[in-house]
Amino acid sequence: MSAEAADPAAVPRRRSRPRIDLRRLGRVALLGPVPRDRLPDAIGHVADAHRAHHPDADLGILHRAYVLAESSHRGQMRKSGEPYITHPLAVTLILAELGAETTTLTASLLHDTVEDTEVTLDQVREQFGEEVCYLVDGVTKLEKVDYGAAAEPETFRKMLVATGNDVRVMSIKLADRLHNMRTLTVMRPEKQARIAKVTRDVLIPLAERLGVQALKTELEDLVFAILDPEEYEDTRALIAAVTGGSDPLAPIADCVRATLREAGISAEVLIRPRHFVSVHRVRRKRGELRPTDFGRLLVLVGEDADCYAVLGELHTCFTPVISEFKDFIAAPKFNLYQSLHTAVVGPEGAVAEVLIRTHRMHKVAEAGVVALGNPYAPDPTAAQQAEPSDERADPTRPGWLSRLLDWQESATDPDTFWTTLRADLAQDREITVFGTDGRTLGLPAGASCVDAAYAQHGERAHSCIGARVNGRLATLSTVLSDGDTVQLLLAQDTASGPSPEWLDHARTPAARIAITGWLSAHPDAPGPEAEGPVEPAADGPQPTAPARTRSGGRAANVVVDGPESPTRLAGCCTPVPPDEVVGIVVRGGAVTVHRQECPAVARMREIGRAPVAARWRDEDGGRDTAACRVTLVAESFGRPRLLADLTEAIATADAAIVSATVEPPSEQRVRHTYTLQLPDAAGLPALMRAMREVAGVYDVSRAQHPAATG
Repeated sequence: MSAEAADPAAVPRRRSRPRIDLRRLGRVALLGPVPRDRLPDAIGHVADAHRAHHPDADLGILHRAYVLAESSHRGQMRKSGEPYITHPLAVTLILAELGAETTTLTASLLHDTVEDTEVTLDQVREQFGEEVCYLVDGVTKLEKVDYGAAAEPETFRKMLVATGNDVRVMSIKLADRLHNMRTLTVMRPEKQARIAKVTRDVLIPLAERLGVQALKTELEDLVFAILDPEEYEDTRALIAAVTGGSDPLAPIADCVRATLREAGISAEVLIRPRHFVSVHRVRRKRGELRPTDFGRLLVLVGEDADCYAVLGELHTCFTPVISEFKDFIAAPKFNLYQSLHTAVVGPEGAVAEVLIRTHRMHKVAEAGVVALGNPYAPDPTAAQQAEPSDERADPTRPGWLSRLLDWQESATDPDTFWTTLRADLAQDREITVFGTDGRTLGLPAGASCVDAAYAQHGERAHSCIGARVNGRLATLSTVLSDGDTVQLLLAQDTASGPSPEWLDHARTPAARIAITGWLSAHPDAPGPEAEGPVEPAADGPQPTAPARTRSGGRAANVVVDGPESPTRLAGCCTPVPPDEVVGIVVRGGAVTVHRQECPAVARMREIGRAPVAARWRDEDGGRDTAACRVTLVAESFGRPRLLADLTEAIATADAAIVSATVEPPSEQRVRHTYTLQLPDAAGLPALMRAMREVAGVYDVSRAQHPAATG
């Protein structure tokens, strides 16, 4: 940390807070301490920013922290030639402007003293108390983390553990990184790129998770300028071209003010410019930018109900763009963000995006957990405002961070932890699903019933056999949508466990690590007979569970070239002897065996993932013919007793029905999809002939479902 410094004006930004002249602060700092009854000039701007948010704050502790930090760092210089004390001052100013409470600011002033000077934690504890000492110790542990070229898994894991007990530690770290990114140009280009990549991959997503948008947006712009300078310059030129003239959002803002004034709604209407990365994203999404795409309208009101009153007036007096409406007040984001989003068509057809929120919501949207104040201070209104959900009982432990800390304890492999962490942080959208008891679950977009099961039941989800989604039976592979109601169905036999195929449908780290851990602990355990009680009556056949017989982690009747690894038969095409088969390596190193003609194999080849050779064991080698599972699709004309006749034909062939789907008739045609357990693969041709002989059935074929292969 101590080496990162340079010219703070090197990367121009369209919108920024007034910057403090650090060289002037350095000269003031070199003058040394001042009398006890007067606040040092060098920390005066921090005091002003702090009092703006906390008028009754006691500045005495900040005075003492500054005196200790200045005397400890005296003689130390940054690479830019400035006194080192300017760095903790700048970090503390960033946090003060966000509204951090006094304890956080005190720890921020002292955050480098234990690491870089002779000051000890015992001294900090004695002079400033246990809480400040705890925060300084947490930041010191973060400074000892060597990110390396790609943030080594185990060291970042230690960083997460050090942070998790109090997110104010990460708040200080983010402000520290922001100041270092502002002053990064004295570094060699390759070191700038390395620091920027770690900031992009780890710290910016964490800032998003903590809801500190003010830090996140500026970090994004600074990283953008370093890692993609050409696109950055193009975006800067676009913004510069529209900055000089009149703002096209101004007439719409005037109309909104007049509309709300006539409606008797007290509101503040502001024009909020987009930052560089936001403009770049809109440009990539829409191609050609509209004049109003360079900013958004921000409407600030006093109460929650006023937000909806403003929304009603806007949608009544202007033409709304319905597809742009989102309600994050009724369903806040995982990082506490609340706001109404909409877009309206103003005069002359100009479209303006509008954000509507209260002043309190705006403070939390900008500063996230920093705006929550001291999480340990008693809140007299907390008991009245408490909600039944335990998602955020402690402000210093957001729900997502608590979950992250829980599953990191279960991830014994650092590489697995790092891979799943990166995937989790990369999720930029969450959905909310509801349990039948009214409980809400926050899941990443694309999550399945498997993820919901582990989010709600933890290790009890190992015995999950299916689900009801919006009242209809569904397999665990069913992808959930925002607002779905989910009822998880658990088997009475708690000794049963998950199947390897669940990994193909699990998106959350908690689910993937729990499933992998169970499979590793039970390598010879048979999986459940079915992934769900029945297949859902959906628009098309769903992937079903493949045949699976374990022997040392491999399908017993399949030989795959390469090192020993878990092998399973694909549920999308359900291969059986003597089908021509190939293997595809999936997440976790397992190999899924597909039929040669399976569409999943062609898709993998198209994206450059070469299959591995696979074959059935020879007859002489004792091929396992004890059982196989296959999915068949019967196309037929609708008639009475058709289902009974088909199931009778299946039973006559000694096949057991694992699951069945009957789609609604279409033009007198009906499609039946059966997953069947056969005593011997050799009986498959005879079974298909018997099904074709049923009156009304005109075709029986092997299923070819899309598969999750990667």
